[in-house]
Amino acid sequence: MNPCNILYWSIGIIHSEHTIAENTPIQPVYAKGCKGSVELCPEFAEGLKDLEGFSHIYLIYHFHKSPEVKLIVKPFLQDVDRGIFSTRAPFRPNPIGLSVVELLGIEGNILHLNNVDILDGTPLLDIKPYTAKFDLHLVKKNGWQDEVEEHTAQRRGKRGYSRS
Repeated sequence: MNPCNILYWSIGIIHSEHTIAENTPIQPVYAKGCKGSVELCPEFAEGLKDLEGFSHIYLIYHFHKSPEVKLIVKPFLQDVDRGIFSTRAPFRPNPIGLSVVELLGIEGNILHLNNVDILDGTPLLDIKPYTAKFDLHLVKKNGWQDEVEEHTAQRRGKRGYSRS
C-alpha cells in the first residue's frame, strides 16, 4: 500500500440538537423531525446557487469525535462482529460521514435542515444534491441488515450509539 496525504478543510459547521454522541440517532431515517442547520463559511455561500431547488442533500462531514479506528465492530443494529466497511459505524480509517437530509430552506449562508443525525459542531466537508434520477436504486440485497428486525432497528437507531 502506498498511502498519500490528502488535505481537506471544513467549509462550514453542522449544528443540531444532538450534543451527546451516544444519544445521536444513527441514520437520518431514525432522526425524523430532528432539526438542524449548516453554517457555511461565507466565502463558499455563492456555491449555494440553485441548491434550493432540491428537497434533499448529501452532507459529507468529518467524524471529529470519533474514537479509535476499528476494522471489526459490533454495529448499532446488531450484536454480531462485522467488518467496518459493511457498516456505517464511525470508527473508520478515514472518519468521513455521509447523511442524506431534508433541505427546508436557505437564508444567506445558512441551510435549514430536517432529519439530522449528526452531532452538533461537526465540521462539514462538502454538500451535494440528492436526486432520484441519479441516486435512487432498486436495492436487491442489504447484506446483514436483512437479518435485523424493524422493531430492533427503530429502538436502537433512535437511541444512537448505546445498545440498551
